[in-house]
Amino acid sequence: MRVESECGGSVDVRAALSRLRRASGLPVAFGGLRYGTGRYRISELTGARSAALHGLAVRHGNGLGGKAAVLTRPFAVTDYHSSAVISHEYDAAVAAEGLFSVLAVPVVVRRRVRGVLYGALRHPVQLGDRPLSAAMQAARELEQALLLQDEAQRLLSVARQPTAAGPAAWEEVREAHGDLRALAQRIADPVLRHEMLAVCGRLAAASAPGYVRADGAVLAPREVDVLACVATGATNAVAADRLGLRPETVKSYLRSAMRKLGVHSRLQAVVAARRAGLLP
Repeated sequence: MRVESECGGSVDVRAALSRLRRASGLPVAFGGLRYGTGRYRISELTGARSAALHGLAVRHGNGLGGKAAVLTRPFAVTDYHSSAVISHEYDAAVAAEGLFSVLAVPVVVRRRVRGVLYGALRHPVQLGDRPLSAAMQAARELEQALLLQDEAQRLLSVARQPTAAGPAAWEEVREAHGDLRALAQRIADPVLRHEMLAVCGRLAAASAPGYVRADGAVLAPREVDVLACVATGATNAVAADRLGLRPETVKSYLRSAMRKLGVHSRLQAVVAARRAGLLP
């Protein structure tokens, strides 16, 4: 399931489940995001033999996933059908797929449960650390993608009315723009990463509508990343830490950007990049 946002971003639940399945060794993985109040829809399955679980609406507190959501922590059972620690509203669907050992991990963003991921076996075995760690890692990656998507939506809402937002709001946009570019490099999903960078481009263009550089200078993506950090007042060392680069590499990108923009200082480079619609 690719969840679309109004800013054009997306979060790929199927990709998270595929990573969970590969890393955990569990043959079945399924899950989905929240819809409505206190409900989570199973939208994607990998390794399933039937469609019994597809579209299942899990309520907050019910079944294994609902309990994990209430506890906001992973939860597992060795035999789903005989477990006395969960309710059994969804036994028929679980039995139809032939599942016994099941774990569930909540997807939590800013202390709010946004979805649930599951991994399962077709025989009753106590699940160890490997599948649990893999499921938690998949949930963390999905949480990061959701957080980034939320931030992009928030920034675009400000960018739609830059004049009304005022200088203080634009400074917030500029700082978050740098954070978004840095975070985008850590997103494993190439489609999502591309769409997040496209959002950054829209934020930058909103500050200089209709402006076109006469000399046609084009900066490399990493040069823009470095300037976005510099624009927030970051030193080369801080920019390197945020971008996962060496300070010497940051300095090299900065020199290259200054040369392309035809300027001789960091401040001039930031100003020129803003005028060119490369930075907000």
